[in-house]
Order: sequence, then structure tokens, then C-alpha cells
Amino acid sequence: MTTVVITGFGAFTPLGVDAPSTWQAMLEGVSGAHTLPYEWARDLPTNFAAETVGDPAERIDRVAARRMDRSTQHAVIAALEAWADAGLTLGDDNGIDRDRLGVCCASGIGGMQSLLGQWDVQKEKGFRRVSPFTIPMLMANAPAANVGLKLGARAAIHTPVSACASSNEAISFGLDMLRLGRADIAVVGGTEAVIHPLPLAAFGQMQALSRRNDAPEKASRPWDVDRDGFVLGEGSAMMVIETLEHAQARGAKIYGTLAGAGISADSHDLVQPDPEGRGQASAMVKALKEADLQAADIRHINAHGTSTPQGDRAEAGSIALALGDTSGVLVNSTKSMTGHLLGGAGAVETFATVMALNTRTIPGTINIENLEPGLPVQIATSTTALPEGDLAGLNNSFGFGGHNVVIAVTNANQSRSLRPAE
Repeated sequence: MTTVVITGFGAFTPLGVDAPSTWQAMLEGVSGAHTLPYEWARDLPTNFAAETVGDPAERIDRVAARRMDRSTQHAVIAALEAWADAGLTLGDDNGIDRDRLGVCCASGIGGMQSLLGQWDVQKEKGFRRVSPFTIPMLMANAPAANVGLKLGARAAIHTPVSACASSNEAISFGLDMLRLGRADIAVVGGTEAVIHPLPLAAFGQMQALSRRNDAPEKASRPWDVDRDGFVLGEGSAMMVIETLEHAQARGAKIYGTLAGAGISADSHDLVQPDPEGRGQASAMVKALKEADLQAADIRHINAHGTSTPQGDRAEAGSIALALGDTSGVLVNSTKSMTGHLLGGAGAVETFATVMALNTRTIPGTINIENLEPGLPVQIATSTTALPEGDLAGLNNSFGFGGHNVVIAVTNANQSRSLRPAE
């Protein structure tokens, strides 16, 4: 089977303006959640969220930014960073065959801020004031399309939409693209930007959001007995993936291998996970099989871990169901710091999983004051070292609709032919 490696990362998140600052904040246990400084947020049951560090529009050409939804801006920033991190220069051919370059960038909701913003314009000022760029801004494939245009990708551009599992599905599609011979190199990941009165109100009405308004930085607390819901986040992470042959031919640095993916469906409920965790466990088992790994090979799992009462408990059970003996596995949830990026979550967390294996350091799950008793998994509550040697890990993403997507990765030492990232 074709070996696929990861050669570049980019991120724009509630923790940092790029991948290095995001990773450093994870290691330091920083929370990106804060009280929203907007008048519209004051009367909402949840008046806080995890916004990206800074305004993405300030990091893109002013004219171009006005034609992009905030979710697209996030994705373009992250993709261009990943491209540069992979040793590639924008505007140069870099020896890359654009007919063999693909993009797969997901969004769970799409350009919702543009849609609702332009609806407000029409109601208040009339249809003649509606932007002619509204449709290209609101469509869910806009982030992928804009990234593809920036990079000149011509192999294919994909946009999976599967709620909170979307960006892991995008990564799995990119893996398939390379293994099926449809491309040699691809830029994959996900994005989201829906910190807006309507989603905050709607998620609140579902009783899905934490209401810890007095301490937003402590609100996301996966597996804590006092958890009361997730924290809405925004941002993007993107990565460059290549066939090993393609990466070696151009002397690229390598962070690790994208070893496999597992996809399943619960067929249980539109929003609640199967309490027995069968679908989630099935996705993990499938990822192991595709990656040619055994359960005993897994040393780390970056869990979906949203900080909801039902979800965290179900996932702990599904991990035990999939792996059996979990004594050698350290589980964490970086959502305790970033909040829940919805369609961008899996990409940020796959980045964190790869970096954990590459640096042999797992960021701790913050805000756990009273760990739920009787969990069948070991939760990392502080930054923890991983052992020497070959390492493998999983990243779990589960979405409304019963979508389950698990990504399996290994560190760069997994093959002697790989050169680790510096």
C-alpha cells in the first residue's frame, strides 16, 4: 500500500496565529475561551466562546478578504502556512505538477456569517445592497475552492460536510486520493467560523453549551464530573500530505505518516451518540486495520472529548471496546483548550496528535478538577512524555448524524526511510 506522509502544517486557532504558537499553547495548557465583547452576546445563556487569536481579515489582502467568509479566511491562512512549512513557495512551480495536486477542505456549516449578514443587509437596506459575492462566500465549498485557487490545484477539490467529523473525513479523502493514484500531493484539513448569535442560541437551546459564564476559561472540562457542555470555537488547521516517494524526491521534512482512516455510522440518533459506543469503536477498529496496526501499538488517542455529559462517557467506553486493554494508552482532549471547532475540530486535533508523537509529548487535558470515576481509559491531565521508539496514535471525530471518523498516524521513526521533522 502507498505510504502517505505529512510534510507541512498550518493553523489559525483560538490558541495561536500559526501552528507553532498553537502547539506551544497546548503544551502550556492555555485556554482560548473568553467572554465575548459584543453587545449581542450579553443576554445569551452562554456569552463566551473561543475566537481565533486576531482578525483573519487583517492577514489577507483587503480586497480578497471582503470576498471571503471568515471560515474561508481561516482556511486560506492555514493552508498557505502549511504550504510554506512543507518547503514550497507560493507562485513558483516548486517542481509540483498541478495536475497531481489536490485539495480537500471541510466545513461543518459553511459561510453562515456571510449568509446571515447579507440577509440582515437585505432586510434593513433592500435587495440592491446585497453583495454580488454572497453566494461564493456562503457556499460550503468556498474554503476548499479558494485554497485550490491560491495553490493552482487541478487534481481535485473536495468538501465533505459531516458535522463535527467533517475535517477528519477530509483528511481521509485526501489519503484515499493519494493511495488511489489520483494525486501525488494534497492539502487537507478543515475550517469553521460560526461564533454568531444564532448558533450560540441554538446550541444553547439544545443544552449542548456550557453555561459557566463566570469562568469561561474553565468551562471546557472533558471527563470532569461537573462538565456541563462544550465551548464553541472557530479556526482552521491544514496539512500537506504526500506519497513518500514524492516527498523524498524533493527532500521534504516529514512529521509522520498518515497511516489509515476508519469511517462508520451509528444509525442511533441524530444528535446523541450510541451509549454503547459500537459505531465509534467500529471506526477505530477500521482505522487500525487500514493502518496495519494492532490495538497494542496505540500509545495515544486525542479524543473527540467535547465536555458533554453523555458524549465523554460514551467515548471512553468505545475506546475500551475497540482496544480492549487500554493500560498503555494515554487519552487527552485538546478541546479543553481550543473549544469545539465543529467542522475544523478534527484537523486541529490530528495536528496535535501528529505533533504529540513527533515530539513524544502529550498536552494535558485542562480543567479536570474531579475526574469522573470508573473510566476505562487513562486520561492525561498534564503534559506527559511518551516513550522512545515507534509510536502510533488515533484521533477521534464524531459528528451529529452519527458520523464517526478516526485517523491513525505514526511518528516519523516508524520507518527507517523517513526523515523526522527538524
